[in-house]
Amino acid sequence: MNRVGITHRVPIFYSAIKRAAIPSGHGWGRLSERCGTGRDIDLMKKSLCLLLAGCLACVHLSGCSGKNQVVNYQDTDLPVTTITFFGNKYEPENVRVIEEIITGFMEENPNLRISYESLKGAEYFEALRKRMASGKGNDVFMVNHDVLLELERSGQVADLSGLESIGRYSDAMLSQMEIEDGAVYWVPTTVSMFGLYCNLDVLKKHKQEIPRNLGEWEQVCDYFVGRGITPIVANNDISLKTLAIGAGFYPVYQEGRQTEAFERLNSGSDKLSDYLRPGFSLAESLLERGYIDAAKAAATRKTSDDLEEFARGEAPFMLTGAWAAGRLEEMAPDLDFEVHPLPVLEDGPLLVINADTRLSVNRSSEHLDDAIKFVEYFTREENILKFADQQASLSPLVNSPPTSVKAIRPLIPCYEEGRVVFGADAGLSIPIWDLTAEVSAGLLSGQTLDEAMAWMDEQAKEGLEP
Repeated sequence: MNRVGITHRVPIFYSAIKRAAIPSGHGWGRLSERCGTGRDIDLMKKSLCLLLAGCLACVHLSGCSGKNQVVNYQDTDLPVTTITFFGNKYEPENVRVIEEIITGFMEENPNLRISYESLKGAEYFEALRKRMASGKGNDVFMVNHDVLLELERSGQVADLSGLESIGRYSDAMLSQMEIEDGAVYWVPTTVSMFGLYCNLDVLKKHKQEIPRNLGEWEQVCDYFVGRGITPIVANNDISLKTLAIGAGFYPVYQEGRQTEAFERLNSGSDKLSDYLRPGFSLAESLLERGYIDAAKAAATRKTSDDLEEFARGEAPFMLTGAWAAGRLEEMAPDLDFEVHPLPVLEDGPLLVINADTRLSVNRSSEHLDDAIKFVEYFTREENILKFADQQASLSPLVNSPPTSVKAIRPLIPCYEEGRVVFGADAGLSIPIWDLTAEVSAGLLSGQTLDEAMAWMDEQAKEGLEP
């Protein structure tokens, strides 16, 4: 038998059955949206039975409380090995692409099955930490910069430098991936971007232009504040920190001295505030001038509550990840918007990026070779392109075609010109992603800039201590 199982905290159903067998209007996403009551479960069971009648498959559904599984069985005489895959890609549209990649892998490797499980947001990384610490980590998992620092130090991630796909990554991505000894402990599958969402209808209505630099942005925001409109929708996580990291580290990247700067930070010779104070000072200014409602932003979840607010079509701007563009289009199909680089410099914009959706392999996996084999398949060019495009992100590979997501295309020139800053540069041994999120939350709750910077420096110092 060959079995595929995907488990989620909130039900999102998966099957390796060909999509041609599923009539239009009966996608897994729609079924999952209805899940929540016993009656809904019964309806789903009936629908699935009708959809799969006559197929050589047996589908098992567990209850909607806790975790849920949909399992597809296929006949095979070969012994089966299960590879567990843990990730934070949770939304139905994201899982559909992962489903396709997993299905393709299993078709090529009928003796292997992939069991995918996901959690959303901060819950995921906390669960990942606990699993790895307990020695019960998954075979393959998604990881971010900060958690990876911990796993590398404890020797829990396998070297992936032997992957054939390594040679297809761009130089910028390789600079993030390669460790001094030549080891590669993770591979990115996307280049995520953070930008300024612009509501074109609102700007046109008020005869305002898309800002190209800080002066223009302040002028447009002052205009809206003067008319009782809070111009920028922001969340309590990535909105302010990406802006601050970008503005703070931009000179370092442009002068080509980021390696030197990060070495000084890693050794404790420099303070993190020496670089990020200007960026967070700008963030504080946005709050003080009424461009962002601090109290509202403090309670606004990223790429969730902020999207709902911006989808109403009343605010001219939103600060968040460009990967949410596709989701926003589904939420508000009539909303005319574009995502532009951050206009935080006097002489123009910049783009904050990350080598993202990182895949690592558990060094203690009982099926290490097969787990690496799956990562090799996932990072094939055709799979990377499909996955990155669905994420409204760029491919980390060389000579990749431009994104098909029209709303994020204004970000491309900035990327190609090199006006970029990595939000969580692999050269940093400081858990910058989490630290800057906490600083942002502090500013939103009324903490002064001096207090926030002092706290950040102290935490960064503790994080560097062995």
